[in-house]
Amino acid sequence: MIAVAVLLVVVLVTAWAAGTQRSGPDPTGGPAGGTDAVRLGPGPGEDVTAYLARVAAVPEPGDPAPRLALVQFDASLAPGSAAAAVGNVTPLRAVVRVPFPRVQTALREIDLQPAPPEAALRAALTTAAGQATQDATVAAPGTRRAAVAAAEAAALGRPDCACLVAVVVRVAPADVPALRARPGVRAVQVALPDATRTRLAVSPLLPEQGPGRADGPVVGPVPDDGPVPPTG
Repeated sequence: MIAVAVLLVVVLVTAWAAGTQRSGPDPTGGPAGGTDAVRLGPGPGEDVTAYLARVAAVPEPGDPAPRLALVQFDASLAPGSAAAAVGNVTPLRAVVRVPFPRVQTALREIDLQPAPPEAALRAALTTAAGQATQDATVAAPGTRRAAVAAAEAAALGRPDCACLVAVVVRVAPADVPALRARPGVRAVQVALPDATRTRLAVSPLLPEQGPGRADGPVVGPVPDDGPVPPTG
């Protein structure tokens, strides 16, 4: 009877250990539990200086094949300026956000259609404007949420809205240092070689986040504590 009890304990401990190994941290940087998502951007609560230092490492040149990367801008940019910032690297996805001071606005990811970069980024603003209009429509009339969404839609409806905070590109590791050094680029975070666009989840560092900037040194949501600015 004692031998059976000991055997049962060993089985249970072995099963617990195996389960712990399966549910441990994802070595690719994704969350625990086996999800396939690849996340680019600072982690929740991660210090900006620490994040910038973490992503400054140049990828190992052992695999020279181009890979996905998140290019984060030093300021919110209009389509022409964003296209100029990435140079000859073609953007695949735009991250759009209307930069109302001290007002939390939506972060919108728009997959870009094949077109010259500036034209594709302008089209992304149009798509984002449609999303904001829909948000305003479904929000309860007269609420702050409806007012913010309507103001976003009006801003995004302007073709030169400085509303691009980041883009996803595909870049060869050897070209990353030159991309990081381009005017307007604040950081470039490179994904692992096997990352695909369908598995990618991005949450970029916002231009106002960091030491000496409006919202200070810690990554976090922009406080929704200010008035909605006029859209005229």
